[in-house]
Amino acid sequence: MKKILFLVSSFLTFLVAHSQEKLSLSYYLPQHVSYNSEIPTPESFFSWQVGEWHVSHDQLVSYLREVDRISDRMTMEIYARSYEGRPSILLTVTGASNRTNLDKIKSDHLKLSDASQSSSLDVSKMPVVVWIGASVHGNEPSGSNAMLLLTYYLAAAQGPSIDSLLNETVILVDPAFNPDGLQRFSHWANTNKSKTLMTDPSSREFNETWPGGRFNHYWFDLNRDWLYVQHPESKGRATKFQEWKPNILTDHHEMGANSTFFFQPGVQSRVHPLTPKINQELTQKIGTFHAKALDKLGSLYFTEENYDDFYYGKGSTYPDVQGCIGILFEQASSRGHAQETVNGVLSFPFTIRNQFTTMQSTLAAARSLRIDLLNFQRDFYRGVVNESKAASGYIFGNQYDKARNYEMLRILLQQKVEVYPLKNNISAEGKTFTSETSYFIPANQPQYRLVKAMFEKRTTFEDSLFYDISAFSLPLAFNMPYAEAKTASVGEKLTTISFPEGKVVGDKNVYGYVFSWDNYYAPRTVNELLKKGYQIRVATKPFTSVIEGKTQTFDYGTILIPLGLQSQSQEAILADMQAFAKRDGLDITGISTGLTPTGIDFGSSNFAVVTDPKAMLLVGIGVTATDAGEVWHLLDQRYNMPPAIVDLSYSNRVDFEKYNTIILSGGNYNGLTGNALSNLKRWIQNGGTLVAMSEAIPWAVSNGLANVKLKKIPSDSTGNKPYVFLDEYSRAQEIVGSIFQIRLDRSHPLAFGYKEETIPVFKDNTVFMEKAKNPYATPGQYTANPLLSGYISKQNLKQFSNAGSILVNSSGNGKVILFDDNPNFRAFWFGTNKLFMNALFFGRIINNTATVRTEE
Repeated sequence: MKKILFLVSSFLTFLVAHSQEKLSLSYYLPQHVSYNSEIPTPESFFSWQVGEWHVSHDQLVSYLREVDRISDRMTMEIYARSYEGRPSILLTVTGASNRTNLDKIKSDHLKLSDASQSSSLDVSKMPVVVWIGASVHGNEPSGSNAMLLLTYYLAAAQGPSIDSLLNETVILVDPAFNPDGLQRFSHWANTNKSKTLMTDPSSREFNETWPGGRFNHYWFDLNRDWLYVQHPESKGRATKFQEWKPNILTDHHEMGANSTFFFQPGVQSRVHPLTPKINQELTQKIGTFHAKALDKLGSLYFTEENYDDFYYGKGSTYPDVQGCIGILFEQASSRGHAQETVNGVLSFPFTIRNQFTTMQSTLAAARSLRIDLLNFQRDFYRGVVNESKAASGYIFGNQYDKARNYEMLRILLQQKVEVYPLKNNISAEGKTFTSETSYFIPANQPQYRLVKAMFEKRTTFEDSLFYDISAFSLPLAFNMPYAEAKTASVGEKLTTISFPEGKVVGDKNVYGYVFSWDNYYAPRTVNELLKKGYQIRVATKPFTSVIEGKTQTFDYGTILIPLGLQSQSQEAILADMQAFAKRDGLDITGISTGLTPTGIDFGSSNFAVVTDPKAMLLVGIGVTATDAGEVWHLLDQRYNMPPAIVDLSYSNRVDFEKYNTIILSGGNYNGLTGNALSNLKRWIQNGGTLVAMSEAIPWAVSNGLANVKLKKIPSDSTGNKPYVFLDEYSRAQEIVGSIFQIRLDRSHPLAFGYKEETIPVFKDNTVFMEKAKNPYATPGQYTANPLLSGYISKQNLKQFSNAGSILVNSSGNGKVILFDDNPNFRAFWFGTNKLFMNALFFGRIINNTATVRTEE
C-alpha cells in the first residue's frame, strides 16, 4: 500500500475561538441516524460536553455504568483492579439475538483457534469480534475521552445501519487500559486549565511534573506488558483476550503535538517474521476505511512510517501472533485543551473526533471484511498445525528455584500455552532436567507461534531500527535452563498451578537454621526476619553438614540463623521458620551442630553479618521513570521492603545517614548538586553503599562518585554518505534492548544465589565499562562473544567483548556498585533481580581490597 499523505488545507482549523464556543454532539456523531432519548448523553450526565474537560477515570466509569444500566445492548464487567484499586472494565456490546446466545457465540468463536474443530464452522453465520481499547498511556487521553462518544453511539443510535452492525459484530469496549495514569493526567490537565484557553506550549498545562501520567502506579509502561503480564491490568486483559480471541484489537494512542495522525500498517521491514503476510494485507485493507473516514474530516494522516510490529509485548502487536489483527492509532496530542503547533492550534475536541472516527471506521471495516477476518483466524491456526509438525518443543526447569519455575509457568498458563510436567528425568543439550522441577511445552499446540516467539533467540534482522526492544526471550529473562526436544514423557496437562510451599526439615535438636539463597523469594524472608530483630549470617564460603545421617553441601550465600544469637524462644523461632518456609517456598534446614565436616564452621568470620537494607531511591527530573519504577515495584511488591522515594529537589534536606543504601536507577541526576552532592560523597566515605545502574553510571563518573573507564561509541568515518541516512545511522547505533551473556565470579557476594558461571543480562543502553585493573573488582564480565539475542551494530558489539558488566568501587568505608545493564527490566526479567538484591543485602560485606578506589 502506498504511503498516504493528504495535505488538506482545512486541517486543524478548529481554533481557540471555536474551541471555547459551545460544543455539540453534532461535531462528533453521525447525523444520518437518530438517537434514543432514553440514553443519557455525556453532556446531560456531566453538565459539560465531551472535550470541554478531560474526563477522569472515575467519571468515565460512572457514565459507562449508567449507560449499561439503561441500555439492553451491552453488559459491563470488571476484569481487573489497578494497584490503586480502580476497575479495569470491559463492555460487551452486540445485537439482541446475539446477546441471548452469547455463550455459544463465544464457544464457537474459540473453535476457530482449534484446527481439530474449526472445519465444521460456517463463518458466514458468525459475528466478527472487535476489541476497541484506548489510552494505555494515561497522558494520551483522547482515546478514553472518545470512548464516551463510542459508548453513547453504540447504545443510542437507531436504525438499520446500527442494527446490522450489532447483529454482525460482538464489540468489546475497553475504555481505559491504564486507569491510574488516566486519573493522574486528567487531574493535571483540568487543574491547570484557564477559563480563556492558553495555547502556549510552554504553559504549565502542557508540561506535567515528573513522572507524568503516562505510566501506571509504579511508573511502568503498560503497553510493554501484554506478553509477560506482570501487572494487574495486563493480567486481567490477557485473560479476557484469551477468553474471546478477537479478530481485531485496536490500541488508540497519542504522539507529539506537531505530528498528524497515524494508523497501521507500520514499517514493513520491521514486522516480526512470525506474523503472517496476510495479517499485514488485511491491516492495509482495514486502513482504506480509516483513510476514507479521515478524508471526510480533512485530517492529515500517514502510514508505513516510524512504528513497527516486532515486539509482541505491545497492544497492537500481541494480537498478530494469535490470529488477530492488532492496529495502532497515534493522534497528535493537544496534551491539554488547546495547544499551538506547526499545524495551527490543535484542540482537544479535534483529537477526540479523530479517535472516535477511526473507532467507527474500524467497526465498518470489521463488518465489511467479516468473513475474511474469520477465515484468516481459522487459517492461521490451521497453518500452525502444519508448521509445528516439523518443530521441536521445549523442556525447561530450575531444580534449585521452584519459585522462579512457578513465576514462569504463571506467564505461560496466562497465555494459554499448553505445558506438561515431566514424568522422568531427561538429559538434553548437556543439561539435566528432573521430573520434580521440569516441564515440557510441545510444539503441537494452537499457541505454537506465540511459544516460538517467547523462546527463540534471534540475531539477524531485515532492518536495524526498532520502535521497541529487539529481544524478549522468556527463558533467558528467567535465567532458566531449557532445551529443545521433539517429545518427552509427561504427566497431565497443567491447568492451574499453586505457589510451591517450602518446609522446615533436618535435625530436631537445632543449633541453627540454614537455607539456600538460590530461591527467588529468599530476600523477602531475610528482610522480614531482620525486621523482627533476628541475627543473621551469610556464608561467604561453602561448607558441608551431616543432617539426619546424610552429608549435605551448602553453597556460597547460604543463610544462617544461629539460635544462640537470637532473643526469641526456640518455639517462636520454629514458628517463624515454618511460616516463612511455607509462604516463600523455602526449604529451611535445622542443623544440630556448628562444627562442619568440611568448609567453614558456624562461628567462622567467613559467616558475614547481614544487616537490614535501609534503601533510598532518588527520583525526579532527569531520572528515567520506568527504571525507578522497576526498583520500587520489585522492592515493594515482591520483597515487602519499599524504599524511601526521595525527589532530587528535596535531597538537600534529607539526612542521608538514615540509610545504608542509595539507588541511582538510571538517567541523569543533575538535580543533585551543591550540599546534596557533597553529603552523598561524605555518606559513601562513611560506609554507605551506592548502587548506580545503566545511564546513571556516566553521571556518577563525571561527578567523582565512581572510578571506571567508559568506552566510547566509534563515530561513522567510513566515507561520505547521503544526508538522508543520518538519522538511520545514529539510531542504528542505539541498543534499544538486546540480551548478552556475562561471566560471573560465583564466589563474589554480588553473585550469591547463582549456580551458573554465565548468565544472560538485558541491556538497553550504550554505557560500556572497561573491566577493572584490580582482578577482584569485576564480578560480572561480558564474554568474548556475548550477544545471545537481539540487534546490535558491529561497532557496538566490539565494545562488549570481555568488557566489564558489574564493577565495585570503594571510597573510604563505602562502596559504589555499578551495573551497566538493567537487572530489573520491566518486572519480567526475573533472572537478574538477585544480582540487584545482592547489592542491597551484601554490598557492605565486600572486602575493600576487592574494589577500585575512587581516590585512585
